[in-house]
This record gives sequence, structure tokens and C-alpha cells, in this order.
Amino acid sequence: MMTRGLMIAAPRSGSGKTTLTLAILAALRRRGIAVRGAKTGPDYIDPAFHAALPGQGSPHLDSWAMPAALRATLMAQAAHGGELLVTEASMGLFDGLLGPENARGAPSDIAARYALPVILVVDISGQGQSAAAVALGFARLDPSVRIAGVILNRVGSPRHAAMATQAITATGIPVLGAFGRDAGLQMPERHLGLVQAREHDGLAELAERLATQAERDLDLDAILACAAVPALTSPAPHAMTALPPPGQRIAVANDAAFSFVYAHIVAGWRAAGAELHPFSPLNDEGPAQDCDACWLPGGYPELHAGRLAAATGFHHALASFATTRPVHGECGGFMVLGQSLTDATGQTHRMTGLLGHATSFAKRRMNLGYRAATLRHDCAIGRAGTVLRGHEFHYATVTDAGDDAPLADMRDGYGAERGMGGARRGHVSGTFFHILSVHHSGQ
Repeated sequence: MMTRGLMIAAPRSGSGKTTLTLAILAALRRRGIAVRGAKTGPDYIDPAFHAALPGQGSPHLDSWAMPAALRATLMAQAAHGGELLVTEASMGLFDGLLGPENARGAPSDIAARYALPVILVVDISGQGQSAAAVALGFARLDPSVRIAGVILNRVGSPRHAAMATQAITATGIPVLGAFGRDAGLQMPERHLGLVQAREHDGLAELAERLATQAERDLDLDAILACAAVPALTSPAPHAMTALPPPGQRIAVANDAAFSFVYAHIVAGWRAAGAELHPFSPLNDEGPAQDCDACWLPGGYPELHAGRLAAATGFHHALASFATTRPVHGECGGFMVLGQSLTDATGQTHRMTGLLGHATSFAKRRMNLGYRAATLRHDCAIGRAGTVLRGHEFHYATVTDAGDDAPLADMRDGYGAERGMGGARRGHVSGTFFHILSVHHSGQ
């Protein structure tokens, strides 16, 4: 049986892609269909919902930050063993860098490369027939991207749906459903996106409600008919390891403050033979002393700064670990490795002090974008000179840079210099930069 696939995309962020994707996954799973999920672009939170509903991992696919061989591996693995792979797009369908062509980080790059038919979610709140112009423009912009149909979202009434449906179908684009407004189905959000799946107490109930509404409002048979077999290539046998594991036994912080770990990074470590051993700093746990590396992922330490400051057992265990073995912190993990973290109320909390910087969530400024980092030193994430690709997405600011050695030279997605980033002291390293893959020249 060949797995078929499609993409759920939209003209812009905030159109309801995630809600519609989850509704379709839940409704098709209710039918007994083996569904899988995937996500384009850098995002940890939405794929966790995808994985929770089908019960399978949900990989990321990024045309700028991942080499083609890695994407081929991840796409093949995502499609394996399922009947339908539903890939949710990030941002707007064609949004990304200005270049290079086919590697802009845009969802359309992934749709074109793997010949995924696109179902466009159009938020028609505040418009009627004008939605046809939006749908037609997206259908005609790029011949390599096929718009297979449209789902109307945030529909106010049957008449409202009829106005947009009649106008869109007149262009030859099928309308596959009209999802009504329901404030009870709104996904709770915070500053970095949706509240995480692991914190969503009513996820099973939400999935059932979404499935019921999808059965009522969407033409699921027509949606299934849109799917096509992805244009897959044979992955290179070595391509799965996006980042070499920092050790054989890796202690990984894992709780509500530390949860932003890319699934393909973890899968690559395991495929390379590494063992992962979770621990919870919020429960005052430190890394197991029989591990040979420690990883502090990103997350929401700013929401738990008081508990982290009081976790003296965690502080002491991490400091002891770092005297002989590598410790690395990404984004939130980097903040906790510093001297202090100031929360949104302006209260300053003592952190582990293994690096010299101080950060603040009270002085908020969004940092968002692709990054290429060239390491200045050997550390947990690579040898000096290694080039890593990934992104930054945070609101915290560095209020005191400290005097540690900079970890890497940073460039943005266009190659423009962003100065030095991160810090290194002894076996400890950290940066706001999230890694998606090692970049090799010619990729």
C-alpha cells in the first residue's frame, strides 16, 4: 500500500491551519484510517499536537535549514506505514526568504518538491465573494504548486458560506467544506504560540469535538480524494543524523520548562546508538552522573523562573556534571545556564551561573529568523568551524553579556552577518540559536 499525502496551507499565519489539520487528523483516525502528520518550517509546538492525535511522531521539513538528503529521509519515514500523510504548512504558503529558488524555507518548496496537493484554508471572517480572488491568486501564482481545493474557515452562517463557495467554485476550484466559528474550539496560546500539547488537559476531548465538527462541516471523502502519492527519492543511509550526538548517554532536561526538542534531532541521536535519559529540573532533578553529556532544550523557563531558582539540587548536580562533561543549552536552556533570569513581572531569579550572562523577559523584544552559525570552539554541538543551520525565536533579551568566549559567528538566512552569538566556558556552551541540521558546503 502506497501512502498518499497532501498539505494543509493558508494565505497567512492565524488562518486556522492547525485547528483544521487536527480536525482532519482526528476525523480520519475515527474512520480507522492510519494518518500521519508533518510540519514545514521551524516549529516544535504544532507537531506535538499532530503526534498526540495519530499517536506517531511528526517530523519537520524545511527547505532552507535542512539538506535535501535529510529531508528525503524524514519524508520517507513520515510516510512509512500510513495511509495518509497530512503536512501542515507554516506561515503563508509562499512565505519564506527571497531566495534561493526552491530553498527559501517556504511551505511551497516542500509542496512542489514532493508533489503534495495543497488544500488552502481561507479565513473568510470579514469577507464573502472576495475570498475567490484570494483562492484564484494562490492557484495561479506558481504552476509547480497545485491547489487541490479550499476549506472555508470561521464561517459565520450558511449564507456566508454560500457567498464564498459560489464565487470560488465559479473559478474552477472546489470548496471542500466550510468550518463554522466555535469559540470553544479555539486553541489556547501564549507568547511563542499554542500552549503545548503536554499541558493541554482536555486534548482527547478537544480531538473528539474537532472530529465531530469535521464530519459535519467538511467533505472528508473529497479531501481524501485530493491526496496523491508523494514524489519520494531513496534517502541516503547516513542522512538521518542531522546533528551528531554529543555523547553516548545523553541527559536531556524534559518538563514544562524544557520541552522544545526537534524530533528528528532526537531520532538521529538514537539511530546513531545514543541513549537519552530525561530528568526534570522543575522537580529538582539533575543529570544522571553516569551520562556523558547534558542537553538543556528550549521551552518556557521564564514562566517557571521561581521554581528553577529554588531547585538547588538541580543547580549543584549540573555544576558537578559540567566540571568534566559537556553541557549545552538552547534558547531557554541558555537562559538557565546564565547568572539570572528576570521574569515578566520584573523579579530577578538566580539561575545556575555556569555562564556569565543575564537575561530578561521583562524587557521583551522578538527575535525571529533563520540563522547559520559557524562554531568558534569545539563543544557539545560540533567541532570548531562546523556550520549549523537553524533559527531563533524568542522574546527574552540579554541584559548583561558577561565575559565568556562567544560560541559562534552568526549569519541570517541571506548570509548577512549577525555578529557573535552564544557563550562558552569550559565544558559549558549555550546559545539562543536552535539547531535543525549540520550544513555542509554544496548543500
